[in-house]
Amino acid sequence: MTINLDVVIETPENSVDMKAGLESLQGVSDAVRCITESVLSGKTTKRQHHKGKVRTSLKRSFKGSYGQIFSLDIHDDILKKKLNKIGRPAFIELIAYFMSESLYKDSKALSSKAQRVVDELEENAEKIVSQLRVSSLENIHEISSKFDHDIKIRYRQNSNSQTVIAEFDKNTAKVLQAKKSKKTTDLTISVTRLNIHTGNGRLQIQGQWETVAFGFEIKYREVNIRAKKVFSENLNNNNGIKSDDWKFLKVSAHTIKLKDGKIVKYIITGFYDE
Repeated sequence: MTINLDVVIETPENSVDMKAGLESLQGVSDAVRCITESVLSGKTTKRQHHKGKVRTSLKRSFKGSYGQIFSLDIHDDILKKKLNKIGRPAFIELIAYFMSESLYKDSKALSSKAQRVVDELEENAEKIVSQLRVSSLENIHEISSKFDHDIKIRYRQNSNSQTVIAEFDKNTAKVLQAKKSKKTTDLTISVTRLNIHTGNGRLQIQGQWETVAFGFEIKYREVNIRAKKVFSENLNNNNGIKSDDWKFLKVSAHTIKLKDGKIVKYIITGFYDE
């Protein structure tokens, strides 16, 4: 089974630096294979081997900004059946979702079929995200960091229809230097998104408009029921009503911060509801 994708490196010429370009292509390959194998097998592997059940194959390049077509190939009947069950549209959603999560971006709401897969992965979903940040992201950003070229990964439905599923540039490269604070910060927040199986979600600080990713300091299965209910009830209470009528939670959290000071995630350590 094959899924066709491509990589577009935004450059005014039809060429890129070979060393940096190859490293970025390697990063894309590793990221796509990591997501695919982890979702379909339920196990997150740290390295992708050339004899693996999930591989990527280079196809032809195309003119314009430097473009390289490649395919995602499944060489295992059990994994093929799992992919067929999920369906290609939902699977492409999942690739886009994990790419966004690895960059601390606010990903699009998933379809019910794709969301069900994430829910079934439970804590393995966070392992996929963590693994992507280990090496794949660094390699993907090689061409952005050294030559300031933006990169897109696209799903090729056919030769006339391509959908962007991930984008990388100098700004997203900053994620590689994100650091967790030692001290905690007190916040007043509302929950805007929550996965009740993984404990990850997004919050909005009172008085601000931008949402930020959050998770818990301990594994979600170890978070007590009271805490889980408080966070899910806050989300349910605020859903569909004006922000002026929102209820808020007081929380303490570590920050994960970029070098420029931007906070990309809060790690919740404690809370009390007002």
